[in-house]
Amino acid sequence: MIAEFLSSSLGLALYLNTLGADFCYDDSRAIKTNQDLLPETPWTHIFYNDFWGTLLTHSGSHKSYRPLCTLSFRINHAVGGMDPWGYHLVNVLLHAAVTGLFTNFSRILFGDGYWTLIAGLLFASHPIHTEAVAGIVGRADIGACLFFLLSLMCYMKHCSTRGSSPSTWGWILATGLCAGCSMLWKEQGVTVLAISAVYDIFVFNRLKMHQIIPALYKKKNLTLFFSIGLLTSWGTALLGVRLYWMGNKPPSFSNSDNPAADSDSFLTRTLTFFYLPTKNLWLLLCPDTLSFDWSMDAVPLLKAVSDWRNLHTVAFYAGLLLLAYFSLKGSSNDRECNGKTVMNGKQNANGHSCHSEMEYKTLEVKSSFASKEENGIKKLEMRKLPLPSTENIVILSLSLLIVPFVPATNLFFYVGFVIAERVLYVPSMGFCLLVTVGVRALYVKAQKRFLKNLVFCSTAALIVFYGLKTVVRNGDWQNEEMLYRSGIKVNPAKAWGNLGNVLKSQSKISEAESAYRNALYYRSNMADMLYNLGLLLQENSRFSEALHYYKLAIGSRPTLASAYLNTGIILMNQGKTEEARRTFLKCSEIPDENLKDPHAHKNSVTSCLYNLGKLFHEQGHYEVRLQICLCPCPWQGGWN
Repeated sequence: MIAEFLSSSLGLALYLNTLGADFCYDDSRAIKTNQDLLPETPWTHIFYNDFWGTLLTHSGSHKSYRPLCTLSFRINHAVGGMDPWGYHLVNVLLHAAVTGLFTNFSRILFGDGYWTLIAGLLFASHPIHTEAVAGIVGRADIGACLFFLLSLMCYMKHCSTRGSSPSTWGWILATGLCAGCSMLWKEQGVTVLAISAVYDIFVFNRLKMHQIIPALYKKKNLTLFFSIGLLTSWGTALLGVRLYWMGNKPPSFSNSDNPAADSDSFLTRTLTFFYLPTKNLWLLLCPDTLSFDWSMDAVPLLKAVSDWRNLHTVAFYAGLLLLAYFSLKGSSNDRECNGKTVMNGKQNANGHSCHSEMEYKTLEVKSSFASKEENGIKKLEMRKLPLPSTENIVILSLSLLIVPFVPATNLFFYVGFVIAERVLYVPSMGFCLLVTVGVRALYVKAQKRFLKNLVFCSTAALIVFYGLKTVVRNGDWQNEEMLYRSGIKVNPAKAWGNLGNVLKSQSKISEAESAYRNALYYRSNMADMLYNLGLLLQENSRFSEALHYYKLAIGSRPTLASAYLNTGIILMNQGKTEEARRTFLKCSEIPDENLKDPHAHKNSVTSCLYNLGKLFHEQGHYEVRLQICLCPCPWQGGWN
């Protein structure tokens, strides 16, 4: 329990400076403007709306169904209102709990000793977790990881009691329930069922790839494959219900969200999508450059085979395949156990029983029943499982690294981002285990005491550097201005545009205008930035310039109702009533299909209709004005 306490304490301590942070970036839409958090909104709405408060079946929905996370936000709102302190506190406590649970999970793989502590400290300190913990919307990833681990550990308990205890099927039921809860925190949580299957086949039963098919014909393996069948059935059911609930349609994204997905070139899409996992792994290995947003051109597309980044891709997949091959191929009878070489199953220095491969395969569960004279209760005395070999841990670590990341690879469907650091929260568990098992292997092979100390000191230095980077990165998440300034070198267009909004709210008009123009310098067709610059100019009575940028915004995104609204208002104030009328009418005819924020769109359309009615009133067309007021939704059978 000491390792769990130390790692959880580190995970808690590193993020204490986030408690004074404000709402940042996606927090605004998920919390500040989300109607599902308000007490007057029926709480059942969270089961029909997506993470951002849009009806899940709406064509413009993000399709991110995370009701348990939204429910936690609602509880936060009920307790502390819009004070960000309480939201951050829950995130930090959840991260500390996940860290302790992960360390406990590592104990099953490494036993009592330094290696379990190292794995826990690596996870607690890794900077890639900053976005998930410091950014409040990252709670979806933390909550999913919590139930992910609970589900996996329940299945491990099922494996250890299978065939010897009636409670074994209770554990597999708990596995399914926790997996469902993990998916309701975030979609990738369902992948824990695949990880459980990997653990059962390759770690608990130590089967090799070539042994799986022959094992089907052995009666003693019936319970194994029955368990795998239950995992498969439950996973299929969860995915089927999830697809049905979202309207059997995938989400739609803009070109800026995922440029590669919108490319017409098959070669460009293929090379880029193969490269992105390499970039994600580099963020885990060396998180020196982090950003709140990696969309647009943050990662330039790979358009040709001659692009030097393809070498990284080849090296990444070659290394991954070699590591998987040698882990699945087999292992020698000599094994490392908790940092010490063990021959043929002899007991190690820490008292853990280690077995050779042949001994492990033939090991049977032995139980004895002893009756107590007072009450006659029978006790089941279970054997302690031997620790997995290095090859077993590598297989499980690779599956933890790869499988939860698969939904973000664009392999089965396009996603609405290029890279998202919080998506790496769950896969980072596999990374931390791989680093730990690698360090342990180096320690075992080191012959001299000096080299062994060097391995330990290097690992300690890595944990310290990770922790320092985490604290520094937390500083970037203190407020939106610091966050956006930190992202300029990675995604200048998005960072400058968002920074302009912050500077404008601080009444720094000239700086805000400069920020907007900087954003447009890097990406000239951003409708939101064109609109924001036009709005800034309009508020400062520079109407001709404002009209110019509104028209550019409309040209870039013809469905931007707010640009039509402000264009019509300027034209109406300039006395160009006929042109203003046409603008308001055109705005009122724009449906809200495939729009990310239909609520904001409807508000703009309603304002357009109001101003159109006002215009008709000033012209003496009272009947037309009355007709507009009675039916504000023309696309739902309104006025002509």
